[in-house]
Amino acid sequence: MTVHFIGAGPGAADLLTLRGRDLIAACPVVLYAGSLVPREVVAHAAKDARVLDTAAMTLDEIMAEIEAAQGRGQDVARVHSGDPALYGAIGEQIRRLETLGIPYTITPGVPAYAAAAAALGIELTLPDVSQTVILTRTAMKASAMPNGEDLATLGASGATLAIHLSVRNLRHVVETLTPHYGAECPAAVVYRASWPDQQILRGTLSNIRAQVRTAKITRTALILVGRVLGAADFTDSKLYDPGHVHVLRPKRRA
Repeated sequence: MTVHFIGAGPGAADLLTLRGRDLIAACPVVLYAGSLVPREVVAHAAKDARVLDTAAMTLDEIMAEIEAAQGRGQDVARVHSGDPALYGAIGEQIRRLETLGIPYTITPGVPAYAAAAAALGIELTLPDVSQTVILTRTAMKASAMPNGEDLATLGASGATLAIHLSVRNLRHVVETLTPHYGAECPAAVVYRASWPDQQILRGTLSNIRAQVRTAKITRTALILVGRVLGAADFTDSKLYDPGHVHVLRPKRRA
């Protein structure tokens, strides 16, 4: 018996990986986070599979289902939104599985920040603009941020920021980042990236909060801040530069 953690992707059902699809289809038990994983994803489960939405369940209740499946010798597909390595709450489940001696695997999924960048039609790393992407969140009612990971410290880097779980804390985000990036730094909020009701708001640190308030977005949105969002005058990368020699494109003889 094995528990398979599966990243379902950001929302669009066809962004589920083939491996994830096949595992869902093969497992007699499917536990999925229904608040963010669409029903179309778990529709791949067998007709006689035990399929449960864990959105309203506690960790103890989820583990009880897994232990019951272990007693029956049944594999479990544990389906999370996005990529389970990012804010997926799998660490605490893995800790309990290891205590119980239950094996597990992890299948990655398309993360929300990648879907948001695709929706915006941008590259998050541009030569001479930004070569670093920081994935973070802000502290509200959830766990506190560790020392040194506050937004002001991260913002001092000038890197591209993908800020999760923070759209209701946007005032703090704007006030904290403006001294580092400037009021006219491009910013965007992508609501439910890749879902049918996806919304994209583009602006700057000076006006993005007003747009979010007008759109009445209060959850399930990703904030992106950085100069890459509005960059047009940037250097071409060396990857395809004819003067750049590398092992796959050696220097040509005259």
